[in-house]
Amino acid sequence: MSLENILGYVAAALTTFAFLPQAWRIYKTKDTNAISFWMYLIFSLGVFLWLVYGVFISAWPVVIANAITLLISLWILWMKINE
Repeated sequence: MSLENILGYVAAALTTFAFLPQAWRIYKTKDTNAISFWMYLIFSLGVFLWLVYGVFISAWPVVIANAITLLISLWILWMKINE
């Protein structure tokens, strides 16, 4: 595996897993008052576009990271909508 791919996977893992503490807190408390609906909506759209971009250029670190991040982000958005 090339250094570029390793760097991509490490960066993808860090930025993806950065959302887990927020998701865990929401799961435990069911409280989404402190987060912005619009931020998560816009962010989710951006992550979806990064996912599509990654598919187009066959960049698997981008695809995998954004697929996971999109799921987490949409779950947080769903919890925000249903608060």
